[in-house]
Amino acid sequence: MSDSCGCNQPVAGGGDGDFEKKVKEVIDSVRPALQGHGGDIELVGVGEDKTVRVRLQGACSGCPGARMTLKMGVERMLKSKVPDVKEVIAVD
Repeated sequence: MSDSCGCNQPVAGGGDGDFEKKVKEVIDSVRPALQGHGGDIELVGVGEDKTVRVRLQGACSGCPGARMTLKMGVERMLKSKVPDVKEVIAVD
């Protein structure tokens, strides 16, 4: 990732009312990378404690590296662009 593509820039927005919208924007931005490997990701919801729940789909749902993708990819990206994110949890 590079600064020239804008992927390292924080998502614009205001207060907590925009939290879920910002999270959805980031999820949508990582979706093509997962789809390129036969997988996908769905935003299930966000909690009041700023925990994000997602569902990995397709090839990602049974992949042995899914936890690493979730924590080191999706969670890291979310926390960098939406600093209020506490944790990302995969649900079935």
